[in-house]
Amino acid sequence: MRNVTLILDDGRQFHGQSFGYEKPVAGEVVFNTAMTGYPESLTDPSYAGQLMTLTYPLVGNYGVPPFTRGADGIPHYMESDRIHAEAIIVADYSDNFSHWNAAESLGDWLRREHVPGITGIDTRALTKTLREHGVMMGKILFDDEPDNIPTARYAGVNYVDRVSCKDIIAYAGGEARTFPTGTPREELNFQLSTFHSQLKRVLLVDCGVKANILRCLTKRGVAVVRVPWDYDFNGLHFDGLFISNGPGDPDTCEAAVEHIRQAMRCETLPIFGICMGNQLLAKAGGAKIFKLKYGHRSHNQPVRQVGTERCFITSQNHGYAVDNNTLGTDWEPLFVNMNDGSNEGIRHRRNPWFSAQFHPEAASGPTDTEYLFDQFVSMLNK
Repeated sequence: MRNVTLILDDGRQFHGQSFGYEKPVAGEVVFNTAMTGYPESLTDPSYAGQLMTLTYPLVGNYGVPPFTRGADGIPHYMESDRIHAEAIIVADYSDNFSHWNAAESLGDWLRREHVPGITGIDTRALTKTLREHGVMMGKILFDDEPDNIPTARYAGVNYVDRVSCKDIIAYAGGEARTFPTGTPREELNFQLSTFHSQLKRVLLVDCGVKANILRCLTKRGVAVVRVPWDYDFNGLHFDGLFISNGPGDPDTCEAAVEHIRQAMRCETLPIFGICMGNQLLAKAGGAKIFKLKYGHRSHNQPVRQVGTERCFITSQNHGYAVDNNTLGTDWEPLFVNMNDGSNEGIRHRRNPWFSAQFHPEAASGPTDTEYLFDQFVSMLNK
């Protein structure tokens, strides 16, 4: 394994070895405290542009599952069709793996996907640095190629546009159909009306949607129409609006915010947002967003439902949060983070609009809050 060095923006250096694809990369260095789920995290589009540090010391021991899809094209075990993280950083990589569903090693998968992986890093010291100073840009350089220095920019980049779908995709009953975004509205409405017309229809704004969101919706017996993040969906026929998770700064997604705001003119339309969807719904309602010091990326973040003593353990992956102080009088916080008091969801006081900053559909868990999908689907029938 070749020697590599991770260099942070403040000049600190961490030395290790390469076990993935051999190329220098740069990106925003973040840490994830989950003990399991690296295949799901690596394929989560919300990690686009980031160097993902795993705090759990041993990584790779259960390998990687096969990449298979259903008849509808939705991956069985991954959260998208490829790795989105720029690199993975671990303390101790195990090339020997054992799991009933493993098809290959983590290192082989990274090399096949052209994604670097580095091991031997003091991830405890790295995480403490990020907690004290906040997320920073960083570069992974190969020691024997000191002049091959990559450049990267995270702030202000519209990563949502990079990971969102480019066509309109309809899912229902284990099937999928694709339509070009240029399809005239009348024709598209007609085509969609013939596709499982007996089912309630959810319009999903794809900001970088995880596959398990699609699974959670379709298994509840609804048809899902997935559109690109900046597609003007107003004028299409649907029963509920869903706004997905996604990477980067929500302030780069003004087109989506404006389309959501237009949809909110129908006060009886059910709306549900997750992660980035929480932030875009809040912006459409007039609230502001701010960047967290080091974000929430883990499987065990406790949140409390506001107005109750009910606490849930959640999976999270976000670097921005809604400013509760900027919520309008028609809005209120729905959940609050028990660690730092930040917003974890909002709801409208009268209309059927709500959101969660965490991931109710979390794979690999926990699934304490998956009932939010049931609440949303039940709203479609009212």
